[in-house]
This record gives sequence, structure tokens and C-alpha cells, in this order.
Amino acid sequence: MKIKIRDAVKKDMLQVHKLIVELAVFEKEPDEVDINSKDLETMGFKNKTPIFKCFVAEFENKIVGAAIIYNRFSTWKGKTLHLEDLIVTKKMRGKGIGSKLFDKVILYGKKLGAKRISWNVIDWNKNAINFYENRGAKIVDGWSIVHLSGDNLKNYK
Repeated sequence: MKIKIRDAVKKDMLQVHKLIVELAVFEKEPDEVDINSKDLETMGFKNKTPIFKCFVAEFENKIVGAAIIYNRFSTWKGKTLHLEDLIVTKKMRGKGIGSKLFDKVILYGKKLGAKRISWNVIDWNKNAINFYENRGAKIVDGWSIVHLSGDNLKNYK
């Protein structure tokens, strides 16, 4: 099976958006995706300073996986890369595509000089947890993810 991992281009965003929606359904949050493919095009390719970078996995001219990343800063570590999503379409899972995308993210982070690469994983997704731990990642206990969004953000003070 010939899988090509490459930098995403603007025209990939329709397929990437479909993967994002598929992931949201898998994570039992189908109504949380507010953005569309045009938003992805604008935020990733039309701005002078894109706010994310995306790698895609391509098989037979179809996008079957994506890794979406962006830069962060840690007061403890310095330059940090955040992996927002690592997605492989359901029918293509278990074929090493996630590993190839993850490897690409790690190599990119090292090239940037990142001192840490971080991401979130849902506690019930044991396959993902095992995937990450098998690659040397540490699941951090005692920390919670906090969001302020929607009406709570809009109406804050």
C-alpha cells in the first residue's frame, strides 16, 4: 500500500474538513464543529501568517488522514508544538497511516526546535493512548482541559 505523507494544500481542506467531522462523530461531539472547509482555507492558507499547518496522508489520490498542528509557547519549556488532531479515516485505520503522520509531526517539531510536543487524548480512547505511550509519550495525570467558548466567551464581562 503506497501512502504519501505531504504538506496539505488549500484544495485539500474540503477532504480534511470531512475528516474533522468524522473525528467529532467518533469522539461523540458531532455538534461541536463550527468551522467549514472555507474557514480552514482562510486560516491555513490565505492569511499572511497561517494559524495552523496540516500534513495529509494520501492514498490513490484521496486524503485518508491528516495531522493538524500549530505553534505554542510554554513558560516551562519554551517553543512547543501542539498536535490538534491526528485523524485517519475509519476504513484505513490499522494500516500504519497514523504512525506515518505522527512521525512527520515529530520530525517537523524537532526541525523547528520544539522542546515539547503536546496534544490531548480522550480517556476512553484506549487505542490512541496505547499508540502514544508506545511511542514514548507520557499521559499527564491531574490536569484537566479547560475551555471558554460559545456564549460563555461571547458574553464574558
